[in-house]
Amino acid sequence: MSYASTLPAPEAVLPSLAPHEIVPLLIGATVDEVERELVLQTLARCDGNRTRAARVLGLSVRTLRNKIREYSAEGIDVPAHSDHAAG
Repeated sequence: MSYASTLPAPEAVLPSLAPHEIVPLLIGATVDEVERELVLQTLARCDGNRTRAARVLGLSVRTLRNKIREYSAEGIDVPAHSDHAAG
């Protein structure tokens, strides 16, 4: 069994809210700000596990890693890395 097959489904990690519940909270924020907050909160909810967070977000691990590198370069605090090697 691969490590990836043991990851929870995205809906098991993040609560599901209807779009009409989310959109009013986002008005006034830029798309970049919303994306950054979504990435950072997902990482926090996944205890810093990049593989799991990437799956929840629907991103490749490489794309997530690039976003994290960008945020770190901007001085933004990113949840600590906690991925474990697959065996």
